[in-house]
Amino acid sequence: MNIHFNGGAGTVTGSQFLIEVNNKRLLLDCGLYQGKRDESLLRNRGFAFNPAKLDAVILSHAHIDHSGNLPNLVKQGYNGPIYATEGTVGLADLMLRDSAHIQESDAEYMNRKRAKRGQPLIEPIYTVEDAEQVIQLFQGLRYNETFYPVEGVTAHLVDAGHILGSSSVVLDIEEDHRKFRLWFSGDIGRYKLPLMRDPVLPSEADYLMMECTYGDKVHPDPEESYRQLRDVVSRTIKRRGKLIIPAFAVGRTQELVYNLNRMIVEKEIPAIPVFVDSPLAVNTTDVFRQFKHYFDAETQEFVASGKHRALMFDGLTYTRSVQESIDLNDNHEPMVIISASGMAEAGRILHHLKHNIESEQNTIAIVSWQAPNTLGRRLVEGERDIKIFGQRYYRRAEVVSIQGFSAHAGQNMLLEYAAASQDSLEKVILVHGEERGALPLKQLILEKTKIKSVEYPEQFQILEI
Repeated sequence: MNIHFNGGAGTVTGSQFLIEVNNKRLLLDCGLYQGKRDESLLRNRGFAFNPAKLDAVILSHAHIDHSGNLPNLVKQGYNGPIYATEGTVGLADLMLRDSAHIQESDAEYMNRKRAKRGQPLIEPIYTVEDAEQVIQLFQGLRYNETFYPVEGVTAHLVDAGHILGSSSVVLDIEEDHRKFRLWFSGDIGRYKLPLMRDPVLPSEADYLMMECTYGDKVHPDPEESYRQLRDVVSRTIKRRGKLIIPAFAVGRTQELVYNLNRMIVEKEIPAIPVFVDSPLAVNTTDVFRQFKHYFDAETQEFVASGKHRALMFDGLTYTRSVQESIDLNDNHEPMVIISASGMAEAGRILHHLKHNIESEQNTIAIVSWQAPNTLGRRLVEGERDIKIFGQRYYRRAEVVSIQGFSAHAGQNMLLEYAAASQDSLEKVILVHGEERGALPLKQLILEKTKIKSVEYPEQFQILEI
């Protein structure tokens, strides 16, 4: 068996792992590479393999860095099954259509500029029509349901605890009279996260392909992040200001809504108006409510008590229309606005920042990792002179970074995850992480467990197992 690391190797984005086994070709994840525009376009347009010759695809979860290039895969000839949990299918339906719309809009914007310069026009990587073709290929599965993606491979999906429907992929493989288990972690969640069940730890794995995003970092307890957010809300209200939160539409927004509801129910903060201003986040929340049986026991109890109507509470408003979004910036009363994108690079959040960034009364809360060269990263780094829509603004608003909300496992959890199968593991393969996360974790695994072999493959490397 060979594993081709076509994406998600040496970096945290663009996950694509091609497995060749029994003369069949199985793809784990098909994510978009996210980075500088020109580099991203170049990487995402093509594949290091022929999509038409794939036999099956398994998707760990719906985040775009894992699912976002599926429409291009289908556009270039793939027409086989795409296996995923039912929750992932529900989210991917929304997210791929949204991603396609962004591809079309970006191409249209760039073509207006290129036409003025007499440059040749470009096509979007894929279209909404391509995304709609993907949806037809999904095969939704329950957790722990057995399926057979290719000859000699028996598979099932277990809860990764990362976002709704997220899974680790367990492959029991028989090849050349040899039997072994490959466990692909997907993105690993954390203990005690709101809404999500705890991740299922690997069992009896021979080979573990594991994310290492935060292999160098010990996360604070989620309760500490909760307290930080509570304090930020309280002092912003006292200033009669607005709290603006750039947040990913999938996962992070729903977690924030849950926490704010808890604060209000427990009377830790006043019943301040909360607005979720992102059409994708609104639609995503509908999917979360549809699959509320995925929630953890604590959330189920909270819902059953009548304190929480599955991501709904008095004072919470989900806005869909452009006019509703505009009206928020004409309202100068204290409020919380949660809006995409999570790195403040596009969408309605830019309008809210433009209108609120120059007031000392207001607060901008950054609640996730921010990629280099993004507006979110510049805010975290304390820049004052901020450009939005080509116009400069002087930041007077308070900026707070609350990093403990991460839905990715920190160093301690990653070590525990690897150690869970240490008696059977022949090799750990670290993916979905930069060197700064991977190398400290590699050293720690070798020092603290019985595991003797840890690999950190490079992009496009082929590993024989």
